[in-house]
Amino acid sequence: MNKHFEDARYYLKRAGETAGKGLKEELEPVEARFRKLTGTEEEPEPSRLEAVRADLKSLQERAEGEA
Repeated sequence: MNKHFEDARYYLKRAGETAGKGLKEELEPVEARFRKLTGTEEEPEPSRLEAVRADLKSLQERAEGEA
């Protein structure tokens, strides 16, 4: 691929990531206010142990399906 296209693709990817982070940062207060008004709390991120358990369960289900 032409070097210019590779550079353009790289910078477009970076611009998209930066825009996504900026939007998330700008919308955090709106989300917090919405959750406060509706009475719903933000879902906690799964703990490391829960993530490992979920991975093991999916592996077990996949192994059972293949067997």
